[in-house]
Amino acid sequence: MVQFDEDRQKLKINDLLKKEEEELAQLLASRYGISYIDLLTVAINTDALGLIKEEDAHRGKLAAFGMVDKKIKVAVLSPKSDTTKEVLTELTERGYTTQIFMSSTASLEKAWNTYKDVAFAHETKAGALEISNQQILEVINQVKSVGDIKKLIEDLLASNKSYRISKILEIILAGSLSIGASDVHIEPEEKIVRIRYRLDGVLTEILTFDSETFGLLLSRIKLLSGLKLNIKQDAQDGRFSIKLLESDIEIRTSVLPGAYGESIVLRVLNPKNIAVPLEELGIHPKLLKLLEQETERPDGMILTTGPTGSGKTTTLYAFLRRVYSPGIKIITIEDPIEYHLPGIVQTQTNDKGYNFLDGLRSALRQDPDVIMVGEIRDAETAAIAINSAQTGHLVFSTLHTNNAAGAFPRLIDLKINPKVLTSAINISLAQRLLRKLCIHCKKEVLIEGDAKIIIDKVIATLPPDERFQLRNTSKMWVPAGCEKCNSTGYKGRIGIYEAILTDEAVEQVVINNPSEREIKKAAIPQGILTMEQDGVIKILSGVTALDELARVIDVTE
Repeated sequence: MVQFDEDRQKLKINDLLKKEEEELAQLLASRYGISYIDLLTVAINTDALGLIKEEDAHRGKLAAFGMVDKKIKVAVLSPKSDTTKEVLTELTERGYTTQIFMSSTASLEKAWNTYKDVAFAHETKAGALEISNQQILEVINQVKSVGDIKKLIEDLLASNKSYRISKILEIILAGSLSIGASDVHIEPEEKIVRIRYRLDGVLTEILTFDSETFGLLLSRIKLLSGLKLNIKQDAQDGRFSIKLLESDIEIRTSVLPGAYGESIVLRVLNPKNIAVPLEELGIHPKLLKLLEQETERPDGMILTTGPTGSGKTTTLYAFLRRVYSPGIKIITIEDPIEYHLPGIVQTQTNDKGYNFLDGLRSALRQDPDVIMVGEIRDAETAAIAINSAQTGHLVFSTLHTNNAAGAFPRLIDLKINPKVLTSAINISLAQRLLRKLCIHCKKEVLIEGDAKIIIDKVIATLPPDERFQLRNTSKMWVPAGCEKCNSTGYKGRIGIYEAILTDEAVEQVVINNPSEREIKKAAIPQGILTMEQDGVIKILSGVTALDELARVIDVTE
């Protein structure tokens, strides 16, 4: 008796149907004059697949499966279908060239099943990397420490999957957002490549990996940033953005040629990091009151000084939020716009001729009440900014000087008349950023030895009212390290500040003997703390450590 194997018969029928479908696809391909592809026999390039949203691929009955630069191979079920044409047109509008292949439904289903392996970022236009909320949040929820980022990347490196490069980049970016890194440094060395994050202003190593992976990662970053792949001996700068929830996070890319290959720095401009109210910056109450008074004036200039990375832009944005009201016109000229402020006209400089000088000239034609110039870099910009401060505008700007007193000789070097300078500047502010001690693991120690000599010396220079208010002069705190602070002992940053008002005594010195030393001496009666004094008060309050203050400014015995 012959037994009927129903499952076996079904498999045979399915095989015949698939064979017929492939033969039909081949026949139609020759009729339409296009190539035929059996996706069951080829590897799907998931970077190409991800260029078309999964729902659009199903709707248009097509799938992208190969990519070289901007040339995309696309398999379609019906090249004459209106929905297919619509999806292909969108690819063309985004700058891609498409090569069409005829395929069967079975082929397309194989490609569509691969969507689960697609990186959760997809390019929507030049310079934009959109990350879906759900999946980025999943990564952020997984990443709580540097160790988590390292493990996720190492797991991908061990997996030999074709899509791993996109995922590695996304984990690097998601990790930087999760733990609050301001920059990502990817640095090739002789035998390895190193990834480091800048956390609270200090570089922290994440992991090392192989040069082959780095080559692929470099190409991916260059493509996203709009950089040229074939240029390897010149520095290049680019950008792309991550759309996360309701905010755009801009990534500034810098590629620099080196001895062992191109070094990459990705600067993460996260609006959350810059949206800090003036009251929460760490400004001493006396200085805060002065700054609030100066921002209420209708004209004059408030200058913020300090090196790159000292928090000047955050302070400027805090000023803008404080002065904003519906009754005044505020215009900013920035490089870049790091945080979008409602009710304020913000413009961004570029490399095609629109610089701070052009922006300032144009802004003045729009009858502003308040102007923010991101940075004074040259004599012409300085002259127009100073003139604006004297003609009924309140001007906020920054200078690269070491201290508040240094702003005056720097502007004189830029050919500003000292008499005009002192009548235009209301206050010169200098700042640095210190890492805050982790509240979960900081250790209390007695102040003794060299530390006591340094701290006692600074306490002796404090204004009498400040010395009287000190509650502690015998103990301080030092970093220990725990999981919550990635074993650094520090979590978050706070500013230390100093300022000089242009009163009569300062004005006389600037006009007659504009040296930093003399300007500082003339400002002592104002009773405003220096950065060193502000830092020591924060040490005695348990906010930061002496070693951290010494890392940022010169603290000598």
